[in-house]
Amino acid sequence: MTTPAPIDLRSAPGSVDALGELLAGQRYLADAQLTTTLYLAVALGKPVLLEGEAGVGKTEVAKALAAALGRKLIRLQCYEGLDAAAALYEWDFAKQMLAIRIAQARDVAADREQLERDLYGDRFLLRRPLLEALAPDPAGPPVLLVDELDRADEPFEAFLLELLAEFQVTIPEYGTVRAPAPPIAILTSNRTREIHDAVKRRCLYAWIDYPTAERELAILAARAPAVPERLRAQIVAFVHALRAQDLFKRPGVAETLDWGHALVALDAVELSPETVEATLGVLLKYQDDLARISGPTARTLVDAARGSP
Repeated sequence: MTTPAPIDLRSAPGSVDALGELLAGQRYLADAQLTTTLYLAVALGKPVLLEGEAGVGKTEVAKALAAALGRKLIRLQCYEGLDAAAALYEWDFAKQMLAIRIAQARDVAADREQLERDLYGDRFLLRRPLLEALAPDPAGPPVLLVDELDRADEPFEAFLLELLAEFQVTIPEYGTVRAPAPPIAILTSNRTREIHDAVKRRCLYAWIDYPTAERELAILAARAPAVPERLRAQIVAFVHALRAQDLFKRPGVAETLDWGHALVALDAVELSPETVEATLGVLLKYQDDLARISGPTARTLVDAARGSP
């Protein structure tokens, strides 16, 4: 098995700290472990698998990294039944048939011979995200986001192995397509099922957990600056206390940010039981969780977040 050439570091951050600063410039506050993993992924030309609960910022990593490095972001959203036609390529059958009919109508031997050579060439090839990510780009290799891989079927993981190992794919009618320089490949998973070991062995790995209160406060300040400082502290305190409850689905950072924007839209300056009750649906997405928190529990959490005894 050959090793793909690493990305030219002259166009990449010179250190882990430099990458952290670039990400912070995109309002993504990564911890040292995640920043180091991303730096190594860029430096070594290796894909990286990010796992963690939904809403902790895995998808945002790819968006922030692409923006920070000035690279194109190519996103493949995974789902059950995803196959090569949607992920890699397909042939433009309608265009092929039209070309065949035109060649038949003209009845020129040279046209028919040329069409036979071109029928499975670039002219009729529809490039989907994985194949597009292998194409050269003057701005540098793109960031390829394979989002929520755990939602795809296991056979799709096997299909990805050649791409992850060699950054190349083989199209039977066309040949082998290899990236001149590997894309920065980021795979994400919410752990709804285990990703196969063969995929993990080809990737660097990072687990993204819920942030500490201090980090989440900084994220909220960076991403929702309109939230007043006092309310910001109450939001983070409430959300962290909420995550400690017995919930089916704990709110992620995405929900924290959504809640901050929602409270600003309601002109709230601090938490109140009434406002929290009215907006719990921004944080909690299951009826059982809403029923468990509404009422006395919500009021207790609000009192604690406001610093009441």
